[in-house]
Amino acid sequence: MNRIIMIIMAAGVVLGGVDRILGNRLGYGEKFEEGFKLLGPTALSMTGMICLAPVLADILGRVIVPFYRMIGVDPAMFGGMLAIDMGGYQLAKELAADAKFGSFAGILVSAVFGCTLVFTIPVGMGMIEKGDRKFFAKGIMIGLTAMPAGLIVGGVLAGLSVQECLHQNLPVFGVALLLLLGLWKMPDKMVKGFCALAEGIRILVTAGLALAAVEYLCGWNPVPGMAPIGEAMEVVASIGIVMLGSLPMAEMFCRVLKKPFTSLGERFGMRAESLTGMLLGFVSPMPVFSLYRDMDEKGKVAVGAFLVSGASLFAAHMGFTLGTEPEMLAVLIGGKMCGALAAVALAGMVIRRQFS
Repeated sequence: MNRIIMIIMAAGVVLGGVDRILGNRLGYGEKFEEGFKLLGPTALSMTGMICLAPVLADILGRVIVPFYRMIGVDPAMFGGMLAIDMGGYQLAKELAADAKFGSFAGILVSAVFGCTLVFTIPVGMGMIEKGDRKFFAKGIMIGLTAMPAGLIVGGVLAGLSVQECLHQNLPVFGVALLLLLGLWKMPDKMVKGFCALAEGIRILVTAGLALAAVEYLCGWNPVPGMAPIGEAMEVVASIGIVMLGSLPMAEMFCRVLKKPFTSLGERFGMRAESLTGMLLGFVSPMPVFSLYRDMDEKGKVAVGAFLVSGASLFAAHMGFTLGTEPEMLAVLIGGKMCGALAAVALAGMVIRRQFS
C-alpha cells in the first residue's frame, strides 16, 4: 500500500510540476507551489519541538513515566497530547517503553487527539465568528465522542488488541471527557484556555528553534541534550517533498468529488459548502474555518465533528508519516477515516433529533 501511495504522490508532483511549467492553466501548479511554500511554516512550527523532544522527555519522564506506569499505560501515550507535527511524534518515541506504543501514540493518537487539542480547537475558536462557535463546539464534542472508534480501528491495524487500545488510551479518554465537560459548561473560558495553551507552545517551539540554531552556528547551547537542527530539518524536508504531490492530488480529488458531495449534502439537508468543507478538511482545517460563515447550522456541527479525526489527513499528516514511519500509513488512514466517518454519522443522528 505504501508503494501505491508514493506512486500517487509522485503523480501529483508530475501533475503540479507540468501545470506550473505551462503557466498554471489548470490550477494544479499553484497547489504545487503551495506545497513547497509550506516548508517555511512547517519548519517554524516543528523544528524547535523536534530539537527539544529529548530534553522534554527527560524532564517530563520524571513525573509522567511513574504515573503512567502506575496505571499500566505506556508513557509514550503522553506524546499523543501534542499534534503529530508539533512534537507529539518525537515525544512519544522518546518516552516509549515499548516501540509499538511509541509508533501508535506518535502517529495516530497525536494526529487525532493531539491535533484537536493544540491546533484545531484553539485556531478554530480564534478564526470562527463568535456566533458560530457554539455550533463548532458542539461538533467538536460529537467528534471527541466518536474518536474511540478511530483509535480502536487504528490500534488493531497497528497490531494491538481492542483491550490494549482501550487501556492505553485511558489518559486520552480522560482528558477528552474533561474537554467535553468544559466545552459544554463553560465554552468561553475554554476558548481563553486553548488560546493560552497555543501561545505557550508557540513560545516553547520558538525558543527551541533559536537554541538549536545557536548551537549549529556556534557549537554552544545552554540546554544540553537537544537533537541537532539538521536532523529536524531532514524530517521537515521529507514532509515538504510529499506535500509537493499531495496538494495537487487533493485538489483533483476535491474537484472530482464536488458534484457527488453536493448531491449528498442536499440529501442530508446541508448546503454544498458543508460537504466541501469536509473535503478541504482532509487537506487543512484553515480554509474550512474561512468557509464556516457560509455553512448552514447543520453543516457547522457536522464539519466540526469531522475535523476531530479527519483534519489534515491527506496533506501534513500523511506527509509526516511517509517521511518518518511509512509502515504506519495504513494505521493513520484507517484510524482517521473511521473516526471521521463515525463522527459524521453520530453528528447526523444528533442533527436529525435537534433540527427536525
